[in-house]
Amino acid sequence: MNENAELLTHIYETAEMGSYTITTLLTKIKKKENKIKYILEEEIKEYERYIKKSEKLLSEYDVEPKKSSLMAKISSNMGIMMETILDNSDPALAQMLVEGITMGINIITAKVSSYKMRADKKVIKFAKNFVKFQENEVEKLKAFM
Repeated sequence: MNENAELLTHIYETAEMGSYTITTLLTKIKKKENKIKYILEEEIKEYERYIKKSEKLLSEYDVEPKKSSLMAKISSNMGIMMETILDNSDPALAQMLVEGITMGINIITAKVSSYKMRADKKVIKFAKNFVKFQENEVEKLKAFM
């Protein structure tokens, strides 16, 4: 797989897992009074936008995006279930999400750094925009901590 396709695949997987995780979390706190919900609902929309854009860009490289593995989704579900049982307060949820988003930021940033001389400029720009989106989400979530 070339650098462009690999970077776009990482963005796709990260966005898809982010959307899945937040959707799952919102289902778990549906009947709760968490103030963080509105941030999460907006975040899902952005993740969906990045999923669609990365799918489009991947198709230009004749690459079919891979969905997150069943194991990753089961692990995410278990983590969310345990976290929300233990503490479903806004600070606890924000902390959990910040940790997950930060992992995604680190992975994409490392890929951008290693591919910046070999990948297409539009792919690098897209990846940097995705990182910026995630960094902005971390800042929004910090307000709940």
